[in-house]
Amino acid sequence: MPRTCSVCAHPDRAAMDGALVNGEPFRHIAARWSVSTTALQRHKADHLPASLTKAKEATQVANADDLLTQLGLLRSKALGLLMKAEAAGDYRAALAGIREARGCIEVMAKMMGELSDGATVVNILVSPEWVRVQAAMLAALAPHPAARVAVADALVAIGEGRA
Repeated sequence: MPRTCSVCAHPDRAAMDGALVNGEPFRHIAARWSVSTTALQRHKADHLPASLTKAKEATQVANADDLLTQLGLLRSKALGLLMKAEAAGDYRAALAGIREARGCIEVMAKMMGELSDGATVVNILVSPEWVRVQAAMLAALAPHPAARVAVADALVAIGEGRA
């Protein structure tokens, strides 16, 4: 006969389930309710109701939607103040309104995954477009040998990081 889950049989099971769903460390839960971390891990994997986990995820999505709504309201307010300042000829306040609206838009874009914090490095020296530009410049300079050599030298210096 299989052994009964010690967490399922515990009088504070609901509280432990909540702690597990909220991502509290196993060792903290185990210490608080005097159960083993192994029992908690097994319980989470085998017995924790999927509906609790889904409810937590739904709450997180709702909170994110609420944050986006609040950011949208802030952006609208900043744009409204910007227009009032512009109409009043208060250009300093209008610029502040532009900065605030831009900040709201930037945060919204980051939250929606449309903008990242990391810098993106693009090496244009190996792009097909840059190679075509170089070829067109050198072809246009063909009738002018001295200028063509000077431009070619400058392009090589850029490629080597000397310019």
